[in-house]
Amino acid sequence: MKSKYWVALSSIEQIDSGFIKRLYNYFGDIEAAFKASRLDLMNIDGLNIKKAENFLTLRDKVNPDKVLEEVTRRNIKYLTLEDENYPVMLKNISDPPAVLYYKGSLDICNLEKTLAVVGSRRASYSAKDELSKIISQFAGTDICIVSGLAAGIDSEAHLSALNNNLKTIGVIASGLDFYYPASNKHLYERIENGNGAVLSEYFPTFEPLKFRFPQRNRIVSGLSYGTLVAEASLKSGALITANLTLEQGRELMCMPGLISNPNTEGIYKLLKNGATLVTSAEDILNALNWEIKKVSVQKELSLLTENEKIILNALEIEEKGVDELISITGMSVENLLTDLTTMELKGIIKQVGSDRYKKV
Repeated sequence: MKSKYWVALSSIEQIDSGFIKRLYNYFGDIEAAFKASRLDLMNIDGLNIKKAENFLTLRDKVNPDKVLEEVTRRNIKYLTLEDENYPVMLKNISDPPAVLYYKGSLDICNLEKTLAVVGSRRASYSAKDELSKIISQFAGTDICIVSGLAAGIDSEAHLSALNNNLKTIGVIASGLDFYYPASNKHLYERIENGNGAVLSEYFPTFEPLKFRFPQRNRIVSGLSYGTLVAEASLKSGALITANLTLEQGRELMCMPGLISNPNTEGIYKLLKNGATLVTSAEDILNALNWEIKKVSVQKELSLLTENEKIILNALEIEEKGVDELISITGMSVENLLTDLTTMELKGIIKQVGSDRYKKV
């Protein structure tokens, strides 16, 4: 299985996707690239001898079968540059990730209608509120929201997508062993449980180090047909993503805000330089030349388990407590609580009060 060599190379923390792709392009075979000798590497034009020898030292410490086992043991899925299901838009950027690790499902996301949303971690209430309104105008459609699962605008984008029956992809700047920020763990879980995917180019054990966040941004914009910047100061990660969007030949859009807010200085700079002004979902549709279609509610309901359908039916008219649901469904306390938690993560139901639930 060739894919284990992709995973093995990506598990070496001291090399990046660019180096892996360089080896692959030269040898034309990932196994040959992994097993390259010193003499083989010396034949690659421009490859520094010290870097080649450092790679060989690190490579010899890696067992491809064991690192692949580490990934599968964690129930993490992955795609390599050789896989036919690797996202086409991402593969077309200048430096695509060698491997994409993910939890959840990319298959349920419409990768032909992907919109990146980025902005300040310290977003104003008004910016989050306006972004929520714009995303709500896409409710129940096949548009997929892509963002970075950071605090502020990112979190609002994912949450608004979930609350409006949209699929969403969270691109993180660490391996999938980590939740960052920790306060977003619940959001990670909701996305992974039937609402999209959380993905990373980093091997599961790689920590969320500072330099990885700007690297992550190229994937957020690279997966997407366009990027909406909701709020950004002149020195921010959102502006990095905006510049990457333009470099990748994608559509750049901005949501205006209060002129007096320092977090809008970057926005107005981008607008003056030709970014599309967005005040509604229609502006995004026009900029991207998209026609949207509603996702069938019946299709969504068909994905529920039998127990989930029974619970949902019990909550059809009004909210109910756990004791009432036990009586109506005939389920055990343990099974009911498990299903209630799963359904809440999927965004199907919502807890109100200490032990009461209602249909969303």
